[in-house]
Amino acid sequence: MTFIESLLAINPILVMIILTLVPALELRASIPYGILVLQQNWILVFLVCVITNILLGWVVYLLIDKIMHLVTKIKIIERCYKSYEKRVQKKINKFVKRWGELSVALFIGVPLPGSGVYSGALAAYLIGLNYKKFMIATIIGVLIAAVIVTVITLTGSSTFHFLVKGV
Repeated sequence: MTFIESLLAINPILVMIILTLVPALELRASIPYGILVLQQNWILVFLVCVITNILLGWVVYLLIDKIMHLVTKIKIIERCYKSYEKRVQKKINKFVKRWGELSVALFIGVPLPGSGVYSGALAAYLIGLNYKKFMIATIIGVLIAAVIVTVITLTGSSTFHFLVKGV
């Protein structure tokens, strides 16, 4: 029995929560998995994944300062972090000046690689967005991403169902 099968035997909601917590997957993976593979009601999947993703963003933002101070003591991580910091600031700074925290919400909400609450929390931290504004941006961004992913999953599920049957 694989790890995923063991979790499924316990609770499919737990599987969706765990998938949502994984960086680079988040609800972009957990919503389709919950609907197509676990065959859960889409409203339940939406609510579980959205709530988990919002809470994740808030926790990551609260911990990011402490984590960055610890991990950047390692030189290679510090170099990678500095490089990432410059790219993120360059990428989002012009949008923040124009649209404020809405730009962070869009950064979180557009379901593309490199976006999501982990990247959004780091971006907000790097530009100095306060926690209250980040909380609002996270809610908006996660809802945007969840609606997009859910609609694509529901409308595409019948089109691509033959691909998912074997999973």
